[in-house]
Amino acid sequence: MSSTFVTLSSGMKMPMVGLGTWKTTPEQVREAVLCALDAGYRHIDCAAIYGNEKDVGEALKERVGPGKSIPREELFMTSKLWNTKHHPDDVEPACRKTLEDLGLAYLDLYLMHWPMAFERGNLEMPKNDDGTMRYADIHYKDTWRAMENLVTKGLVKAIGLSNFNARQIDDILSVAKHKPVVNQVECHPYLAQKELMAHCSRNRIQLIAYSPLGAPSRPWACPDERSLLDDPQILNVAEKLKKTPAQVILRWQVQRGVACIPKSAKPSRIKENIQVFDFTLSDEDIKKMESLNCNKRLTVPPIEVNGQSEWRDAKNPFFPFHDTY
Repeated sequence: MSSTFVTLSSGMKMPMVGLGTWKTTPEQVREAVLCALDAGYRHIDCAAIYGNEKDVGEALKERVGPGKSIPREELFMTSKLWNTKHHPDDVEPACRKTLEDLGLAYLDLYLMHWPMAFERGNLEMPKNDDGTMRYADIHYKDTWRAMENLVTKGLVKAIGLSNFNARQIDDILSVAKHKPVVNQVECHPYLAQKELMAHCSRNRIQLIAYSPLGAPSRPWACPDERSLLDDPQILNVAEKLKKTPAQVILRWQVQRGVACIPKSAKPSRIKENIQVFDFTLSDEDIKKMESLNCNKRLTVPPIEVNGQSEWRDAKNPFFPFHDTY
C-alpha cells in the first residue's frame, strides 16, 4: 500500500490527498473544510483567487490550534500568489493578506499560481476593451526571489510552483536559493503528465494533481461531453474492485507517486475521496488507466484568438502550454 504522506525535498511531510477548494463557494467551503478535517484530511489547498479564504479560516478556527481537536503542526496548508501580485513589492503583502484571511501565522506551502503576471492592482482579471488580458512585464524569476524572502521571514515553510512547464521550472532552478518543492498542475487519466512528472522527479519536485477527477463541474464543459468519471475503462476497473470511479482515479495517482487535491462540497464524496489507501490497482488496471492519456486539458477555458477559440494564449510568452510539457 502507498504511504499517506510524501516527504518533500525540504524534509516536510505532505499528505498525498488533500481537499481542493477551487469553485467551492464561500457558503459551501466552511462546511466542506469541517467535513474534510473530521474525515481525516490534513492537507487543505487554497488560493487567493478562489475568493473563499476567509471562510476556510472560519472552519480552521473551529478545529485547529490550542485547545482544539487538531494541532496546527498536524495540518498542511497551501495557498497561492495570484497573477496581479507578481511584482516583488506585492508578494509579501499578498501572502500576509492570505495569512490574515486564513487566521494562520504561517503557511506550509505557498505557490506561484501561474507563470505569467497580470497588470498590478486590485482588479483580479484586468482586461483590455477587446477582452484580452492586460499583462505586466514582470518575469517569474523576479517574483520567485521575492517569494524566497517569505521563507526567510518564516511566513511560509516552503515555496513551489503551479502551472509551470519544464522550461519554466528550469528557469526557476537557475536562480533559486530556495528550490521549489512542488509543481501543481492539471493531471488526470486524460492528461497523465508523464514527461513533466519525470522532469520534476529528476529535480526532486513533487507533482500535485489539481482537477484529478477531470473537473466535471467546470462551466465551459460541452453539454454532450462525457465526464472522465463515466469513462468505460474506469467504470470497468471500479466495478471489478467494488470502488467508485473517483477512488480508482485517485488511487492511480497515489500509486504512481502523484499527490491529489480533489475538490468537493458533498460530504459523502469528501469522505470517499480520502479512502484510497486500503486497496491496490493491478498492473492490468494501471495499463487500462494509462491507455486513456490523450493530453487533453479540461480546466483551461478556450481563449478567443482571431475569432476562433484556442487552448493557449498566443499573446503571452509566459503562458505555460506553449511547450510540449
